[in-house]
Amino acid sequence: MTPTSPAADALLSMELGIDYPDIRDSVQRVCAGFPPEYWSSLDEREDYPTDFIKALTDAGFLAALIPEEYGGTGLPLRAAAVIMEEICAAGCHAAAGHAQMYIMGTVLRHGSEEQKRKYLPRIASGELRLQAFGVTEPTTGSDTTQIKTRATKTANGYVLNGQKVWTSRAEHSDLMLVLARTTPASEVAKRIDGISTFLIDIRSSLGRGLEIRPIKAMVNHHATEVFFENLEIPADALVGEEGRGFRYILDGMNAERMITAAEALGSTRWFLRTATQYARDRVVFGRPIGANQGIQFPLAQAYIQAEAADMLIRRATAMFEAGLPCGEQANIARYVAAEGLWNAAEACMQTHGGFGFAREYHVERKWREARLARIAPVSTNLILANIAQHTLDLPRSY
Repeated sequence: MTPTSPAADALLSMELGIDYPDIRDSVQRVCAGFPPEYWSSLDEREDYPTDFIKALTDAGFLAALIPEEYGGTGLPLRAAAVIMEEICAAGCHAAAGHAQMYIMGTVLRHGSEEQKRKYLPRIASGELRLQAFGVTEPTTGSDTTQIKTRATKTANGYVLNGQKVWTSRAEHSDLMLVLARTTPASEVAKRIDGISTFLIDIRSSLGRGLEIRPIKAMVNHHATEVFFENLEIPADALVGEEGRGFRYILDGMNAERMITAAEALGSTRWFLRTATQYARDRVVFGRPIGANQGIQFPLAQAYIQAEAADMLIRRATAMFEAGLPCGEQANIARYVAAEGLWNAAEACMQTHGGFGFAREYHVERKWREARLARIAPVSTNLILANIAQHTLDLPRSY
């Protein structure tokens, strides 16, 4: 059996080279105001880049995927990917704001017109932040269909009980998208059924059934644990139909994969630029260390992987915009970009040697961020398992 792509016969158009040059230039100008020292200072304080997020919002970048009728710029997914790529290529931290791009897609595609009118213009303007997505739980991990958080229907809406973990940016967001079971798993025909999506107001919920606790982690990713204890939420917090929430988030996962793949590509370019400059300047034993194949080959390999990731991201986003099935392509792009990023990070660290550990060079900060890409927002192992089952038609392993 020869695996085939669902888009094998589709004709797609992809621009090669530097696409969206005006957007790239604009992003670079914004990022120039936030040099490496800004990010190092935030790291030391474990603080959130509020000024940076405001600058991105004011420039319209975080509203790129919100249609113009709701106050956004209505750009295609490829443009959003370019924005994230350039942020990371500049050495900045795109993850502090990237969720707003793909989380709002659930509201845009499945929310009521009233929800769209109420929230999307205020998200686009920066009046409201939608940066938090409550999905992962301590006992379920990647097995999202087995979540324990429960939303029980009442006369006035729902009561939410449960716990989420690794919910990034919940302390710095006004709204949170939450996945909860409205029907027990034992009572549904398919395990993806009976899960609903809710959009909750964090600020009005704190202290009345919602608690947020920060998690100290290896990277300054603003991760938290979120606890729901008899939190009453209104009926209009439900996004779309009750019981179909898991399907709704699957829609957004492809966009998430592509956007974060573009971030990984941008960071790879930062590592390559940083490492090659250092390799040209650093002289040991009477010659630049960049003349040694032990330095050259890992960097050349990382460059090749970056070029491959670039093309895969372009293909995936083109398919997304064409309305074609693109789950496989999104996963492949995300996998190649994450692996290429880690190899570039390792090559850059090795090129700098002991100086790579010195904070003044800023390599160690980006190196820590690079390791996360192989775990979140999706584990590379889960991508391999998905490709094995759905593309290669092998037995399910999970």
